[in-house]
Amino acid sequence: MIARLVVASLTGHRARTLLAVAGVAVSAALLLDMVMLSTGMRESFRSLLTSRGFDLRIAPKGTLPFDTEATIADATATIAALRESPAVAIVAPVLGGTIHLPRADGTALSAVALGIEPVVQGDYLLLGGREPGPDEIVANDALLAAARRQLGDTVTIAGGYDPQLRRFDASRTVRIVGRVRFVYLARDQRAAAMPIAALQALGGASRRDRASLMMIRARPGTDVEALRRWIGTRLPKVTAISTATAIAQVEQRLSYFRQLAFILGSVSLVVGVLLVGTLVTVSVNERIGEFAVLRAIGVARRTITVQIMLEGAALMIAGSLLGLALGLVTARYLNTILAAFPGLPQAIDFFLFQPRAVWTALGLLALAGVAAGAWPAWRGASLPIARVLREEAA
Repeated sequence: MIARLVVASLTGHRARTLLAVAGVAVSAALLLDMVMLSTGMRESFRSLLTSRGFDLRIAPKGTLPFDTEATIADATATIAALRESPAVAIVAPVLGGTIHLPRADGTALSAVALGIEPVVQGDYLLLGGREPGPDEIVANDALLAAARRQLGDTVTIAGGYDPQLRRFDASRTVRIVGRVRFVYLARDQRAAAMPIAALQALGGASRRDRASLMMIRARPGTDVEALRRWIGTRLPKVTAISTATAIAQVEQRLSYFRQLAFILGSVSLVVGVLLVGTLVTVSVNERIGEFAVLRAIGVARRTITVQIMLEGAALMIAGSLLGLALGLVTARYLNTILAAFPGLPQAIDFFLFQPRAVWTALGLLALAGVAAGAWPAWRGASLPIARVLREEAA
């Protein structure tokens, strides 16, 4: 009976019901997007940092990896010292830099370069070809397209550009042997990777035996924090950052986005409650006589209260389901725009769909719909029967 009354009430004013559902859908879409934003970046960075299986990252003292131009001196000795620990399974050094591809017209095409140890590297995924050897490089699609090269082609690369003399310190001819996707670089960022010794040689004396970063994979069962402390004692000139610490630092830097998402999400929830509460109140005011008659013929006050609260919940649930689809569409569109921000890794998603968080948000909206109808329901069920019937008759 109650369900039929709820359906009859909502379908009796179709235009108002549709507008209410549309308004709730917009509110629900905003709440959903804010929930996805607050968790998406954190989980994306977590997935990014753990995707290659490295537990620790070694950076110059007091810096974050690639946060500055600082490098680790005596890289060979540092790697040897790290390998003294039986808990260290793999040490993967990385040197960051810039290479230039000279053109016939005197200009040069610039690209990010990573010096790596091909056997243990964790910076890219090989899409085609093979790992580079001496006088060989691998490149991503952005660089191959810009340089108009493909696998098997040879290309001249140069490093150590002197802007005053307008010349390069060193150059060499290399063969492109692999097509790769870099894990930590932006989507359209031109980049190549080569053995670290080759990039050190291109950088001249300032890059000799240097590394920007060293990634460590610990043996199974290792206490990563204990290993980090050992590295801090053994190598006081570097900073060892565990994946957990890196994630915490990333979350601290992203706190602004989480606060913004919380504020906008709260506003959307309040707007939904006010919208449904207002519409249910208007509906109750129009049906005061109906409720008085129901009470007069013996319908319990609780039945009327439940009916009105269910109307509010129905509006909120219908709007929430529509808002789910709308929120997913807008989230994908917004993610495309934000992902184009310069310098962001390709794998980062600002809006990440997580079923538990999403259904929690929609559940809150449903409960808010019930709460929004609480006061109108109490008012509609508590009116004095005799007075209301007399006023309605008059």
